[in-house]
Amino acid sequence: MTVHELLAPTLDRRSTRWNRRAPVVAAMLVDLLLLVVVTLSAGFGRAVLPVFREAGDVPELVAAAGPPIVLGWFAVIALSGGYAPHLLGAGTQEYKLVVRASLVAAGAIGVVSFLGKVPLSRGFFFLLIIIGVPLLLLGRHLLRRVVHLLRRRGLLCHRVVVAGSAASVDEVTTVLRREPWLGFTVVGALVPPSEHTDVTPGGIPVLGTTARTAAVVGDADCDIVLFAGGAVSSARAMRRAAWDLEDTNVQIMLVPSLTDVSTDRVRARPAAGLHLMELEGPRAHRASRVSKRAFDIVGAGLCLVLASPVLLATAVAIRRYDGGPVIFRQRRVGRHGDFFDCLKFRSMVVDADRLRPEVAENMHGEDHVLFKDAHDPRVTPPGRVIRRFSVDETPQFLNVLRGEMSLVGPRPPLPGEVEQYTDEVRTRLAVRPGMTGLWQVSGRSDLSWEDSVRLDLYYVDNWSLVQDLAILWRTVSAVLTGRGAY
Repeated sequence: MTVHELLAPTLDRRSTRWNRRAPVVAAMLVDLLLLVVVTLSAGFGRAVLPVFREAGDVPELVAAAGPPIVLGWFAVIALSGGYAPHLLGAGTQEYKLVVRASLVAAGAIGVVSFLGKVPLSRGFFFLLIIIGVPLLLLGRHLLRRVVHLLRRRGLLCHRVVVAGSAASVDEVTTVLRREPWLGFTVVGALVPPSEHTDVTPGGIPVLGTTARTAAVVGDADCDIVLFAGGAVSSARAMRRAAWDLEDTNVQIMLVPSLTDVSTDRVRARPAAGLHLMELEGPRAHRASRVSKRAFDIVGAGLCLVLASPVLLATAVAIRRYDGGPVIFRQRRVGRHGDFFDCLKFRSMVVDADRLRPEVAENMHGEDHVLFKDAHDPRVTPPGRVIRRFSVDETPQFLNVLRGEMSLVGPRPPLPGEVEQYTDEVRTRLAVRPGMTGLWQVSGRSDLSWEDSVRLDLYYVDNWSLVQDLAILWRTVSAVLTGRGAY
């Protein structure tokens, strides 16, 4: 046996530990660096900005208070759970904790300065907060993008064994493969002894039975065991499996039967040893509240003003190309099935509707409801440019102001598409359609019909203003890269 073979188990364990700790260590280093930059920037801004009075002895006070502020702020984030491994890299909870901890740190700085009679500059304190919170959030976002990129390239990934019935294993594996940024690589499956198979219908190799979970996990060198449906027959069996895995240094994860439900809607309630899961009802009614409508009006109005030069240049380019109309009005289905005219910059030839049957012959199969083609011959040269960066959709800000659409929501469907909807899919009509949504930031026209429906229904059921802000932020990246736009 070679030295490498002897050291392989140790190296694998070190690699596993590093994959778990790397995002945490990186988040700590990024936050510390940014807190130092924020403190120095706030001190410099207080000294040179003309809106403040003369600095006086402010630089000396800032120099003395800077290190405690940086360390204290960092400690508050840590104590608030801002570096919990399970929160890093996914969801909005990470951002919420950073904001909450920053506000607590700001309050603590104010209280300590008051009680300790420290003449800390109010201008410095103001700059510290308005620079610090956005910069910390930006740092976390950029770090998340880097981690996701590394995971898509096969780095910082976790080796996962999924335990459960063959059908459940395939269902979980499909989700994990669809979202490679999670960093979960399924290396095999464990099925109940009653299922005699060497491979699941989805092609996952069966490493053994759930009765030998601990032994198989040790041989597979995995670091996560996912218990899906059918893995155990009772709570007693689950407890025994956890005991068996106690000395293997692997993480145990349970896959509940709840799918496409945000964590904000699920609350755990302990009751006499039972872990009851309280599920909040769908949030479609919340997406129609005054707060969302006010957000739409302010956001659409501001975007129209800022984008006015682009709108004017686009209108001129379309008119000069073929002399046809600048705006294309298309009948779409809105909230509760109401019809409205969706406004777009015209990106196709004038008689595009007449040519549609010819194009449809070379498109998706009959079961695909969406009508999209990456090589649609009806698109004009200016149209390809404005579609590439979604400029053709900017007139829809007027639809938002008129109350027919929202900034964020499901994709506005055509009447012909709605006729093919099932009762389940019709749920997406419970809210106003959006200029952008989960469908756009997750692939746009590259998505299958099933994935488009899944994302729209997830949005309708799990709406929140924080999710809207996150989608708008991701939309900027989707538009700039042009991924799935045609």
